[in-house]
Amino acid sequence: MHVQEWLDSVPAVAVYAMVALVIGVESLGIPLPGEIVLVSAALLSSQHSGINPVVLGACATAGAVIGDSIGYAIGRKGGRPLLAWLGGKFPRHFGAGHVATAERSFEKWGMWAVFVGRFIALLRIFAGPLAGVLQMPYWKFLIANVLGGICWAGGTTAVIYYVGVVAEGWLKKFSYVGLAAAVLVGLASMLLVRRKAKKARQEHGQEAEPVGAGD
Repeated sequence: MHVQEWLDSVPAVAVYAMVALVIGVESLGIPLPGEIVLVSAALLSSQHSGINPVVLGACATAGAVIGDSIGYAIGRKGGRPLLAWLGGKFPRHFGAGHVATAERSFEKWGMWAVFVGRFIALLRIFAGPLAGVLQMPYWKFLIANVLGGICWAGGTTAVIYYVGVVAEGWLKKFSYVGLAAAVLVGLASMLLVRRKAKKARQEHGQEAEPVGAGD
């Protein structure tokens, strides 16, 4: 079967469900490639007539908001022992330095750390559980959570979808080998940027002291 025919055969409901599930679980505090899944699905929607980008964006937003809210509830109930447990399970994401850096972000930005965190890989995983651990009032958390989910999920879907539509004609001039090479270059660039950002966070986190977040 031709690659394009195979992609067209993918049920739209399966794509919607996968995007909502992965983003929702990531927002709970479990490290998953939610952003990569969303970008891939948005690109697919630009080439797949059965996948509606509006529905896709809505599913991504719902997954983000619901997942973060569940993460908040778990964090509020589990408290700091939960962070210690997560640090043991996922030391690369929930190490003491990362937790301290995230806490400083909450101290600096308050409820807007939840909004801003939606656009930052580390804080996107931390935001819900940490807001609960730090006893942030739920109404503040919910406002920032909903706004962040709409802007991040909806905005990412819209931008990537239209980029895919515009690029369709250009991509048709190349083989799938060329397309795969372009994707690999893009992923390599993204990983390089994230590695540099991670190094900067680690250097900053070594100097960070855990603090509590006020109301």
